[in-house]
Formats: sequence, C-alpha cells, structure tokens
Amino acid sequence: MSSSPVIIFWFRRDLRIDDNHGLAEALKSHSQVLPIFIFDSDILNSLEQDDSRVTFLHGAVEKLAEEFKTHHSQLQVFHGKPLKIFEQLFEKHKVSAVYANEDYEPYAITRDEKIAAVAKRHGAEFRTFKDHVIFGKTDITKDDGTPYKVYTPFAKRWLAKFTTEKLPSYPSAKLLREHSGTGGKPTGAQHPVPSLKELGFWPSPIPVPALRIHHSVITPYADRRNFMALDATTKIGLHLRFGTESVRAAARLAHKHSEVWLKELVWREFFSAILFHFPHTVNEPFDEKFKKFPYRENAADLKRWQEGQTGYPIVDAGMRELNETGFMHNRARMIVGSFLCKHLLLNWKLGERYFAAKLYDFDLSSNVGNWQWVAGCGVDAAPYFRIFSPAAQTKRFDKAQEYIKRWVPEVDSSRYPEPMVDHEAARRRALVAYEKFKTRKI
Repeated sequence: MSSSPVIIFWFRRDLRIDDNHGLAEALKSHSQVLPIFIFDSDILNSLEQDDSRVTFLHGAVEKLAEEFKTHHSQLQVFHGKPLKIFEQLFEKHKVSAVYANEDYEPYAITRDEKIAAVAKRHGAEFRTFKDHVIFGKTDITKDDGTPYKVYTPFAKRWLAKFTTEKLPSYPSAKLLREHSGTGGKPTGAQHPVPSLKELGFWPSPIPVPALRIHHSVITPYADRRNFMALDATTKIGLHLRFGTESVRAAARLAHKHSEVWLKELVWREFFSAILFHFPHTVNEPFDEKFKKFPYRENAADLKRWQEGQTGYPIVDAGMRELNETGFMHNRARMIVGSFLCKHLLLNWKLGERYFAAKLYDFDLSSNVGNWQWVAGCGVDAAPYFRIFSPAAQTKRFDKAQEYIKRWVPEVDSSRYPEPMVDHEAARRRALVAYEKFKTRKI
C-alpha cells in the first residue's frame, strides 16, 4: 500500500477536465489526486461489439488521458466490475476519499451505494457533486417538497430559479495546471487506456457527427428545429450524456441566444428528475394502470416498423435514418413512436428498447420519459387521443419530401410497400382501445 493518502477522482459521465465540479473539489483539497475511469463490464457486456457509443466513449477517454499527460499525470483506466476494482484500489492505496459527480440513474445509484459502503469500511469518504445538470435531485420541487409530475410548472420554477450570474464555472482545469509539478499533483498510473479490441469491441462503422453548439445553430433553432430535412440541431445530446461538454456552458449559450433551446435543456432535467424520484419507470409505466393495457403482440408488425417498411414514408424515413446513422430527428422520433403505440398498438417498451440499442445519443431518462409521453402512460403524457397523422406531419414538416427521399429513395416506385395499416382504421382502433381502457374499472 502507498504511504501517502490520496483522493480518488472517479470519472463517469463527466469526461472533461474543464468546468468539472467533482474534479475541482478533489484538486482544491491539496491532496494527491488519483484520477480513474472504469469501463464497466456490467454495462458493456450488454452491448453489441460495434456499438457506436462505445467507440465514442473510448475516444473520449483516450482524449482525456492525453490531456492528463500534458499535466505530467496519467489517468488510470480499468475494465471490469467497479466494486471489485475499488476493492483492489483500497488495497493498493491509502485512500482518504472517493470523489465523483452525481448520476441519477437507478443502476448508478445502486452501484454508488455499494462503493460508498466499501469506502466506509476502509475509513474513507464517498462524496458526489452535482455536475451533469443545472438543477438535480430535489432542487426543483413543489412548495411541499414533492416532485413535479407536469413539465410546465417544473419549467416555470426552473426558469425562475435559473440565472447565468449565479451559475458556477468550476476552475478544475486551472487547478490542475497549478497542481502540476507540486506535491498535490495527480499521482502517476500504471493502467493505460485499453484498446477497443481488449475491451471486446471493434470500431463502429457509424460516424458520430461533430458537435454544433454555436450561436449560428442555436439562434434560429426555434424556427428550424422541426424540419427534418434540415441539419438544424446542435447534436449535443451525446456530449451531455458523457459529459464531454459542460451543461453549464450550454445553458449560458442558450440563455443568450435561444429560450426555446434552453427549454430543451429543461426537458432533459425534468425527465432526469422523474427518473430519480420514480426509478420504477425504467421498466414500468408511471401510470401503473397501464401495466394492464391490452397491447397487441405481433412480431411481424414490430419487424416492419424496425426496418422502416411500414408503407408510411415519414415513419420509414425516421427508422431508416436511425438504423443507418444511430440518430433520428426529434420530430421523427415523435412520429415513429406514435405510430408504434397508436397505429400498431404495440407496447411502448418495445420501441424504447429498440431506441436504447440504436441511438448513439441515448439517455435513459429522456428515452423512457419520451416513450411514455407518446404512449400516454407517463408523467405529463400526451392525451390518449393524440395520434400523429403521418400525412399531416409530412405536409407540415417535410412538404417537399426531402427527408423522405433521402432515406426512402424508392418511395414512388413499385418496390415501396403498401401501408401496413389504414390510418383512419388504425386511429379508430386505438381510440376504441384507449377509451375502453380508460373507462373500465380496475
């Protein structure tokens, strides 16, 4: 065991040196700081070997490791089960504390509780800090302390509480520079970044587009965001998910250039808060009576939806964009979600899990929240009688069919399938099913 006490700083969904709350707190302690990252085998083992998120994550960790080298330090990178790795770290080092930034997903909360117990057993603290959201946990609640279940009052209180003047920017990069070459600098490491192959993966063929967080994209966002043929969004979701960009920097830019884009960040925090307060929503509907909703079971219908062969061009364009690029325009996400849940009457969980496997910008709370919203079984859900018309959505948001023709080039040919359901018939079927369900006694 090393003789000098160290603070372990554990990178998770905060893969940057700049404006990193927990890292700043660790460096302010003037103790030796041991920076680590763990490729969690419990998570990785459930993913495909060419998963685009793993490729992105691996590149982000490599970049982070290179940044530490410029400060005469080295990021220690491990692959395995976090609990086992921390047991080994406590045996090897005299650890006074483990610092990390908060994560509100159910798996992460359970994992952190176990690590905190190990730390306590070894006489060390386990401290976490708010970093990947502006307001987290119980920061935005009703006057009686209970969580909001409706977006509008949540957003109203969030926006009332938000000011850029009081928004902190943590000097983690400056502190790291100051610690370089001193007794308090991060300690050296013997665990370099493993290759993708060593992790059991290979590079994804799906390229992740460049981040476009710039006023030229954000300022016209409100007018352009719904038109699927336009490249009019920032592509920031993935970067907020892994923390390669600071949400505080994003909020400052949004506050300056676009209230509509700022409200997208509020939606993200609303769903994050819902998942924290109601963790059962990962697998079950928030509205528990929907456990008994009479969803259809039809593997062939699900397959046609997944493959973009429904016969509805705007639906198929969205699904093919997802399958080919790992991304889908947000307007298309609502359209294809409504089609699965309402036109086909298939369980929202089938769509949520398919998106979870395919989206490179997948975020658990937003994915679950949005799917339950469109299915009518979540918090502040779309009313059951809201059924997106593919034709009307096309007319409003892809009138020239640029988006459709990009992803469904055979749309006007005999090779394109007939609609798998009639819109009006499917709409009536859904309304009858929901109305019967809503009025029955449970």
